[in-house]
Amino acid sequence: MIPSVNLQEFLSEDPVKKQKFINKIGSAYEEIGFVALSGHFLSVDLVENLYKEIKNFFELPEETKKQYEIKGIGGQRGYTSFGKEHAKGRTTGDLKEFWHFGQYVENDTKLEAEYPKNLIVKELDAFNTIGKQTYKMLEKTARYVLRALALHLELEETYFDQYIHNGNSILRPIHYPPITQEPKDAVRAAAHGDINLITLLMGAHGKGLQVQDHEGNWHDAIAKPEELMINVGDMLSRLSNNRLKSTIHRVVNPPQELWGSSRYSIPFFMHPVSEMPLNCLENCIDETNPKLYEDITAGEFLNERLIELGLVKA
Repeated sequence: MIPSVNLQEFLSEDPVKKQKFINKIGSAYEEIGFVALSGHFLSVDLVENLYKEIKNFFELPEETKKQYEIKGIGGQRGYTSFGKEHAKGRTTGDLKEFWHFGQYVENDTKLEAEYPKNLIVKELDAFNTIGKQTYKMLEKTARYVLRALALHLELEETYFDQYIHNGNSILRPIHYPPITQEPKDAVRAAAHGDINLITLLMGAHGKGLQVQDHEGNWHDAIAKPEELMINVGDMLSRLSNNRLKSTIHRVVNPPQELWGSSRYSIPFFMHPVSEMPLNCLENCIDETNPKLYEDITAGEFLNERLIELGLVKA
């Protein structure tokens, strides 16, 4: 159901392999909006260490974790406690808690002032260093995926580079705790589309994540252990005038016999800098595909969506 692609084909010196990757990922994003990607920049050791550190953090006492929950920044950094976030159009909180690592700004005092600072967990030194290493490797992976998509959209290969360097990207380790009683109206993550350009997801190795096709049917999206699940977000969908599809997806509750187990997933939300225009690309507009969206910047669009999610007050 979900096509598999290998980033090493795009990185190879072979133009035939490179074009094959571009064609495969481009058609997948026009049809379903998801791919499973191998050949990325995350080593097995880094992934194992990251899961270990994430479990260590979420096992900390509640009062310790809540020291890292900062009011007034829309949950953009640090800890967000259980049930705080809900999907657009819902009021019931999702059955999850999570942490946010944000951009490690390089040589840009304006963006250093614009972005909240990353929080340092005093109790777990390795949590901070492993988180940063993972952030960098996922950002590097995302850069090459976007280069392939730029070529698919008949843009210059490095079109996105200027916008994603020091971009407002987020690495979000999520803990879905064991379910202790019948949830009334809550699921682990209600049906939603992502806000950003693309999302790279670690941890889609067991059942739970589902994607919706154009007919409204739901399908399990399960990646192999070495694969990342990567999907198009609303920003890239807007930019491409819906040529690349931002697919609705959700994380459903497990069967009752599995309620006692935690689930972890780690999405990396690739965001551009706030000034990036999301105006529909001229070469994605024609008589059969009229312009669908108003002009807007990435920063304006993000703020609108954070209000809808209940993370920022209007």
